[in-house]
Amino acid sequence: MNSTQFINWNGTTCVRLSAGGYEALVAYEIGSNVIRLRDNKNGMEFFRYKDGNTADVIKQSAEVWGLPTLYLPNRFADGVLKTSDAVYQLPVNEKAPYNNHIHGFIHKRVHEVVEHSSDENCAWVKTRYIYDEKDEFFEYLPVKFIAEYTFTLSQYGLEKTVKFTNLSDKMLPMSLASHTTINSPFADGGKEGDIRLTVPIGKKCELNDRCLPTENLKALTMYDLEYKTGNKCPVLQDISNDMYTAEFADLDHEKFYGVIAEDTASGKKLCYQVSENYKFWIIWNDRGFNGYFCPEPMTAMIDAPNLSLPADVTGYCEVKPGDSYEAQERFFTKL
Repeated sequence: MNSTQFINWNGTTCVRLSAGGYEALVAYEIGSNVIRLRDNKNGMEFFRYKDGNTADVIKQSAEVWGLPTLYLPNRFADGVLKTSDAVYQLPVNEKAPYNNHIHGFIHKRVHEVVEHSSDENCAWVKTRYIYDEKDEFFEYLPVKFIAEYTFTLSQYGLEKTVKFTNLSDKMLPMSLASHTTINSPFADGGKEGDIRLTVPIGKKCELNDRCLPTENLKALTMYDLEYKTGNKCPVLQDISNDMYTAEFADLDHEKFYGVIAEDTASGKKLCYQVSENYKFWIIWNDRGFNGYFCPEPMTAMIDAPNLSLPADVTGYCEVKPGDSYEAQERFFTKL
């Protein structure tokens, strides 16, 4: 029976969704992070998760647990953010030699639950965060907005929609990402060495030693093609910020815009579909031996508003006063 309920999970209140053989925990007090998604029927743990973890541990490094949504994601050189009608100086929170602003703030904020319910088809919860003068980050980015999240769980997996609405009289810079932490291994009883990751990629985005784009889009090497062919083991080796333009994959002879992780021993597949405004993938795995890997979808390049490349290449856009921006993700399993 599909259901939603508030629970206390190790020190933070979550909404637990149960539907279609899946279970999800939405920690709205930690940036509307999905700190757990599990396929109970097929024995698959999607995100980096530990039963004995505490809310405080997650809050200390909210980027590397569950499904955190980042705004503004990734890096801005020297903290500078140039929009069409302003220049903002963000705090430099990534130390030398990088000297960048990294990952924004919204994934660390306490959000609120707007509604939660279930019916015979699905279970869902809606959360939101209102960004205004009350937020300590507002002194750096004085542009009001509301971020609204909808999580829907059903036999088709977990669907997530994020909607940003500009409540100010200024342009709202828009770059959005999920720092998605896939559990390794994700299949119960699986081995990390059996995992293979398919990422449909086009060009490699070259980064400099500050992890900022050189603006050079490179042809794929044999190393890169392992993502495209589904032969990349995303753990047990150090993968640090492999960044690519996104393309379509094939899933069961149909076009699929997303990534696929497979446990080759069992044939179990974890599928991660995104909307087409996610134009880039970054792969990162925290040096490869910490029990997770991150295929991160981004709507825009690292440092996008500051680059000389055109917006149709970087993916950067701005939301006009009163307008909204939406992006979707979906997680499901295949056997």
